[in-house]
Amino acid sequence: MRGAEPVSGRGRVERIVGLMIEAAGPRAGVGEYCLIRTRKGLEIPAEVVGFRHTTTLLLPLAEPEGIAPGDRVVPQEGTLKVGVGPNLLGRVLNGLGQPCDGRGLVAETGYPLFNRPPDALLRPRIRESLSVGVRAIDGLLTIGRGQRIGIFSGSGVGKSTLLGMMARNTTAGVNVIGLVGERGRELREFIEKDLGPEGLRRSVVVVATSDQPALVRLKAAFTATAVAEYFRDQGEDVLLMMDSVTRFAMAQREVGLTAGEPPATRGYPPSVFALLPKLLERAGMSERGSITGIYTVLVDGDDHNEPVADAVRGILDGHIVLTRELAGQNHYPAIDVLQSVSRVMPDVADKEHKELAAAVREHLAVYEHAKDLIDIGAYVGGSNPRLDAAIGYNEGIRKFLRQGTDERSDFAATLRELKGCVGNGTV
Repeated sequence: MRGAEPVSGRGRVERIVGLMIEAAGPRAGVGEYCLIRTRKGLEIPAEVVGFRHTTTLLLPLAEPEGIAPGDRVVPQEGTLKVGVGPNLLGRVLNGLGQPCDGRGLVAETGYPLFNRPPDALLRPRIRESLSVGVRAIDGLLTIGRGQRIGIFSGSGVGKSTLLGMMARNTTAGVNVIGLVGERGRELREFIEKDLGPEGLRRSVVVVATSDQPALVRLKAAFTATAVAEYFRDQGEDVLLMMDSVTRFAMAQREVGLTAGEPPATRGYPPSVFALLPKLLERAGMSERGSITGIYTVLVDGDDHNEPVADAVRGILDGHIVLTRELAGQNHYPAIDVLQSVSRVMPDVADKEHKELAAAVREHLAVYEHAKDLIDIGAYVGGSNPRLDAAIGYNEGIRKFLRQGTDERSDFAATLRELKGCVGNGTV
């Protein structure tokens, strides 16, 4: 009988302070779920986030309107799971894994939101490249199948557009896209404009907009990761894209501070930095398939050394930096190659590819070092042979790095164009 519940396991609401619901009596541990049954007949899910003496602290997973002192708190058995199956492709889910596209249920089996990363000693090494169809990345910041890399930038510099390009053009079999804390206006814009019908057909989109409760925004990241793990376990090569880790960290900051954690670094409690590796380490290689993780980081005030950006950069296997300066020059994607690095590129690119990429980087570095002299006309040609070469190659390199949002470039074509930029690759 589903309605039969032990009376001793129930509790009751005592008070609400801000977002926190304080209850007495429910037998539930941290991370477990309860239903708050209001006097008006509503059932509001909530999660246990801590305790204060004998009081249980809960945060709601829906709007808490209507909750009053004395309302029953009923613990629920089992853990939160997301319904998965092959018919999940092309669907849009909310932060708790429930369909929100009006096309009915998708569940064939349930996958837990919280899972352990693959064992470190059982992970195969990353040996193959994964094309994302963006020349600047495939050519100079080559991503490996099973790598985790971050896209770091301020707001309005083109992160979402770049994610859409990669989702449409990648050679991965399945895309899983987690939109955490996004503006509500941007969801349909991303799906219809940036992703498009072609990208959506082989994608699963998980979204929790900025107006959702902090716990829902937090769970959206784990829901997207669980969906990616399902397809990986079916033997697929999955591209997991998450926008953004910063808003995930902000949601955990809201939860932590509400539960009474002390603020540590710039207002972020310690639980934020403990939770980041638990999320990010779940992507990578496994014995069945792979999850290639691309995580965007919204740097606060364009400060790339702020706490969340610094912590994420230390966990991931590389970073792609987008700059406002390049965006202001109408240079898209606004990737600053000299500030970006892929830590697995040496293992997945052949010798000629690495030499060509090194030559392009060298030319860019030499040109940038003398850019002010060149702009004011103070440099005299012939004074520095390396600078003369950099000036000669600069226009071709800039053309290679620019790419229209609807422009597709496969990996072989990218390598041909890269070779055309610098000839034989010598500096």
